[in-house]
Amino acid sequence: MKRIKTALGFTLMEVLIAMTLLSIMVVLLFASLKICAQSWEKGESKMAEVNEVAVVYHFFQQHLAAAKPLWDDFSVKEQRTLAFQGDAQSLQFVGDFPASVGKAGAQLFALHLQEQEEGNVINVSLTPFLPSPEGQELPKEEIVLVKHVRKVSLAYFGMDENTGESSWQAQWLQRESQPQLVKISIELENAIYWPDMVVELKVASSQIDADVTSGAMQNEENQPEPGPEEAEQ
Repeated sequence: MKRIKTALGFTLMEVLIAMTLLSIMVVLLFASLKICAQSWEKGESKMAEVNEVAVVYHFFQQHLAAAKPLWDDFSVKEQRTLAFQGDAQSLQFVGDFPASVGKAGAQLFALHLQEQEEGNVINVSLTPFLPSPEGQELPKEEIVLVKHVRKVSLAYFGMDENTGESSWQAQWLQRESQPQLVKISIELENAIYWPDMVVELKVASSQIDADVTSGAMQNEENQPEPGPEEAEQ
Protein backbone atom coordinates (compact mmCIF):
# COMPACT_ATOMS: atom_id res chain seq x y z
CA MET A 1 0.00 0.00 0.00
CA LYS A 2 1.45 3.40 -1.11
CA ARG A 3 1.82 6.25 1.32
CA ILE A 4 0.45 9.67 0.25
CA LYS A 5 2.99 12.48 0.68
CA THR A 6 1.57 15.50 2.44
CA ALA A 7 2.97 19.04 2.04
CA LEU A 8 4.49 20.18 5.27
CA GLY A 9 3.65 23.81 6.38
CA PHE A 10 5.48 26.31 8.62
CA THR A 11 5.65 25.60 12.23
CA LEU A 12 4.23 28.05 14.74
CA MET A 13 7.70 29.06 15.79
CA GLU A 14 8.70 29.91 12.21
CA VAL A 15 5.57 32.02 11.75
CA LEU A 16 6.24 33.92 14.97
CA ILE A 17 9.86 34.58 13.95
CA ALA A 18 8.79 35.79 10.49
CA MET A 19 6.17 38.12 11.96
CA THR A 20 8.68 39.48 14.45
CA LEU A 21 11.22 40.21 11.71
CA LEU A 22 8.53 41.83 9.57
CA SER A 23 7.43 44.02 12.50
CA ILE A 24 11.01 45.11 13.10
CA MET A 25 11.43 46.00 9.42
CA VAL A 26 8.19 48.03 9.42
CA VAL A 27 9.25 49.88 12.59
CA LEU A 28 12.65 50.69 11.07
CA LEU A 29 11.01 51.83 7.84
CA PHE A 30 8.62 54.21 9.59
CA ALA A 31 11.45 55.48 11.82
CA SER A 32 13.52 56.24 8.72
CA LEU A 33 10.58 58.01 7.10
CA LYS A 34 10.05 60.07 10.28
CA ILE A 35 13.73 61.05 10.37
CA CYS A 36 13.61 62.04 6.70
CA ALA A 37 10.48 64.15 7.29
CA GLN A 38 12.06 65.89 10.28
CA SER A 39 15.22 66.59 8.31
CA TRP A 40 13.14 67.98 5.47
CA GLU A 41 11.21 70.26 7.83
CA LYS A 42 14.42 71.49 9.46
CA GLY A 43 15.90 72.18 6.05
CA GLU A 44 12.81 74.11 4.97
CA SER A 45 12.83 76.07 8.24
CA LYS A 46 16.53 76.90 7.86
CA MET A 47 15.99 78.04 4.29
CA ALA A 48 13.11 80.26 5.42
CA GLU A 49 15.30 81.78 8.15
CA VAL A 50 18.15 82.47 5.73
CA ASN A 51 15.72 83.89 3.21
CA GLU A 52 14.19 86.22 5.82
CA VAL A 53 17.62 87.51 6.82
CA ALA A 54 18.51 88.03 3.15
CA VAL A 55 15.28 89.96 2.50
CA VAL A 56 15.82 92.27 5.49
CA TYR A 57 19.49 92.80 4.59
CA HIS A 58 18.54 93.57 1.00
CA PHE A 59 15.95 96.09 2.20
CA PHE A 60 18.52 98.06 4.19
CA GLN A 61 21.17 97.82 1.48
CA GLN A 62 18.78 99.01 -1.21
CA HIS A 63 16.96 101.80 0.64
CA LEU A 64 18.96 102.87 3.70
CA ALA A 65 22.30 102.87 1.90
CA ALA A 66 20.81 105.26 -0.69
CA ALA A 67 19.18 107.59 1.86
CA LYS A 68 19.04 111.17 0.66
CA PRO A 69 20.26 114.01 2.91
CA LEU A 70 17.23 116.24 2.36
CA TRP A 71 15.89 118.96 4.62
CA ASP A 72 12.40 118.54 6.04
CA ASP A 73 10.97 122.04 6.33
CA PHE A 74 7.28 121.22 5.94
CA SER A 75 6.49 118.45 8.46
CA VAL A 76 6.76 120.85 11.40
CA LYS A 77 5.92 124.48 10.67
CA GLU A 78 8.66 127.03 11.23
CA GLN A 79 11.16 124.26 11.90
CA ARG A 80 13.78 122.98 9.49
CA THR A 81 15.44 119.67 10.29
CA LEU A 82 17.25 117.00 8.34
CA ALA A 83 14.91 114.22 7.23
CA PHE A 84 17.32 111.59 8.63
CA GLN A 85 16.54 111.12 12.33
CA GLY A 86 17.30 108.07 14.45
CA ASP A 87 17.57 106.77 17.98
CA ALA A 88 18.17 103.38 19.57
CA GLN A 89 14.84 101.85 18.44
CA SER A 90 13.50 104.01 15.60
CA LEU A 91 14.77 105.48 12.39
CA GLN A 92 13.47 107.65 9.56
CA PHE A 93 15.08 108.59 6.28
CA VAL A 94 14.20 109.59 2.73
CA GLY A 95 14.71 107.25 -0.19
CA ASP A 96 13.42 106.37 -3.65
CA PHE A 97 11.73 103.33 -5.12
CA PRO A 98 12.52 101.95 -8.58
CA ALA A 99 10.25 103.23 -11.34
CA SER A 100 8.84 99.72 -11.81
CA VAL A 101 7.26 99.80 -8.32
CA GLY A 102 4.96 102.66 -9.26
CA LYS A 103 5.82 104.96 -6.34
CA ALA A 104 6.95 108.18 -7.95
CA GLY A 105 9.12 110.64 -6.06
CA ALA A 106 10.88 110.50 -2.72
CA GLN A 107 9.38 108.45 0.11
CA LEU A 108 9.80 108.95 3.85
CA PHE A 109 10.71 105.63 5.48
CA ALA A 110 9.84 105.38 9.20
CA LEU A 111 11.06 102.24 10.99
CA HIS A 112 10.13 101.39 14.58
CA LEU A 113 9.39 98.48 16.94
CA GLN A 114 5.66 97.94 17.34
CA GLU A 115 3.81 95.78 19.88
CA GLN A 116 1.11 93.41 18.59
CA GLU A 117 -0.92 90.57 20.09
CA GLU A 118 1.19 87.93 18.37
CA GLY A 119 4.44 89.61 19.43
CA ASN A 120 6.62 92.57 18.61
CA VAL A 121 7.29 93.41 14.97
CA ILE A 122 9.54 95.83 13.13
CA ASN A 123 7.16 98.02 11.20
CA VAL A 124 8.02 100.29 8.26
CA SER A 125 5.70 103.06 7.13
CA LEU A 126 6.03 104.75 3.74
CA THR A 127 4.79 108.30 3.16
CA PRO A 128 5.37 110.54 0.12
CA PHE A 129 8.01 113.12 1.04
CA LEU A 130 6.18 116.29 0.07
CA PRO A 131 4.00 118.94 1.73
CA SER A 132 0.49 117.69 2.51
CA PRO A 133 -2.51 119.75 1.34
CA GLU A 134 -4.27 121.72 4.04
CA GLY A 135 -6.79 119.59 5.90
CA GLN A 136 -5.63 116.39 4.21
CA GLU A 137 -3.22 113.62 5.11
CA LEU A 138 -0.85 111.97 2.70
CA PRO A 139 -1.44 108.26 2.04
CA LYS A 140 0.63 106.03 4.30
CA GLU A 141 1.51 102.41 3.67
CA GLU A 142 2.42 100.06 6.53
CA ILE A 143 4.75 97.09 6.00
CA VAL A 144 5.83 94.46 8.54
CA LEU A 145 9.53 93.87 7.97
CA VAL A 146 10.32 91.33 10.74
CA LYS A 147 7.97 89.40 13.06
CA HIS A 148 8.45 87.97 16.57
CA VAL A 149 11.15 90.45 17.54
CA ARG A 150 12.40 90.46 21.12
CA LYS A 151 14.80 93.38 20.80
CA VAL A 152 16.09 95.79 18.17
CA SER A 153 19.00 98.17 18.60
CA LEU A 154 20.28 100.87 16.26
CA ALA A 155 23.64 102.66 16.36
CA TYR A 156 25.12 105.40 14.20
CA PHE A 157 28.75 105.98 13.30
CA GLY A 158 29.87 109.54 12.66
CA MET A 159 31.49 112.57 14.17
CA ASP A 160 30.60 113.22 17.80
CA GLU A 161 29.54 116.83 18.30
CA ASN A 162 31.12 116.93 21.76
CA THR A 163 34.51 115.33 21.10
CA GLY A 164 34.86 115.98 17.37
CA GLU A 165 35.92 112.36 16.83
CA SER A 166 34.07 109.67 14.89
CA SER A 167 32.47 106.97 17.05
CA TRP A 168 29.36 104.81 17.45
CA GLN A 169 26.45 106.73 18.97
CA ALA A 170 23.04 105.65 20.27
CA GLN A 171 21.13 108.44 18.52
CA TRP A 172 21.42 110.78 15.57
CA LEU A 173 19.04 113.68 16.08
CA GLN A 174 18.99 117.32 15.01
CA ARG A 175 22.13 116.98 12.90
CA GLU A 176 23.08 118.72 9.68
CA SER A 177 24.50 115.59 8.07
CA GLN A 178 23.81 111.89 7.88
CA PRO A 179 25.97 109.31 9.65
CA GLN A 180 28.57 107.35 7.77
CA LEU A 181 27.38 103.94 9.00
CA VAL A 182 24.22 102.53 10.58
CA LYS A 183 24.31 99.28 12.57
CA ILE A 184 21.10 97.26 13.04
CA SER A 185 20.99 94.53 15.71
CA ILE A 186 17.90 92.28 15.84
CA GLU A 187 17.08 89.57 18.39
CA LEU A 188 14.14 87.22 17.76
CA GLU A 189 11.89 85.54 20.31
CA ASN A 190 12.91 82.05 19.12
CA ALA A 191 16.58 82.88 19.90
CA ILE A 192 17.63 82.44 16.27
CA TYR A 193 20.91 84.28 15.78
CA TRP A 194 20.89 87.23 13.40
CA PRO A 195 24.27 88.82 12.65
CA ASP A 196 24.55 92.58 13.05
CA MET A 197 23.91 94.44 9.81
CA VAL A 198 26.18 97.41 9.12
CA VAL A 199 25.04 99.65 6.27
CA GLU A 200 27.27 102.29 4.73
CA LEU A 201 25.40 105.37 3.57
CA LYS A 202 26.46 106.48 0.11
CA VAL A 203 25.84 110.17 0.89
CA ALA A 204 26.65 111.31 4.43
CA SER A 205 26.77 115.09 4.03
CA SER A 206 23.61 117.16 3.69
CA GLN A 207 22.58 119.16 0.66
CA ILE A 208 23.29 122.40 2.53
CA ASP A 209 26.96 121.44 2.76
CA ALA A 210 27.08 121.11 -1.00
CA ASP A 211 25.37 124.47 -1.39
CA VAL A 212 27.83 126.15 0.98
CA THR A 213 30.80 124.60 -0.79
CA SER A 214 29.42 125.62 -4.17
CA GLY A 215 28.78 129.16 -2.95
CA ALA A 216 32.28 129.44 -1.52
CA MET A 217 33.79 128.32 -4.81
CA GLN A 218 31.71 130.85 -6.71
CA ASN A 219 32.78 133.62 -4.33
CA GLU A 220 36.42 132.74 -4.88
CA GLU A 221 35.92 132.83 -8.64
CA ASN A 222 34.16 136.20 -8.46
CA GLN A 223 36.89 137.84 -6.37
CA PRO A 224 39.11 140.21 -8.38
CA GLU A 225 42.67 139.12 -8.94
CA PRO A 226 45.26 141.06 -6.90
CA GLY A 227 47.19 143.80 -8.68
CA PRO A 228 50.95 143.88 -9.05
CA GLU A 229 51.40 145.99 -5.90
CA GLU A 230 49.20 143.68 -3.81
CA ALA A 231 51.03 140.63 -5.13
CA GLU A 232 54.39 142.11 -4.09
CA GLN A 233 53.05 142.79 -0.60
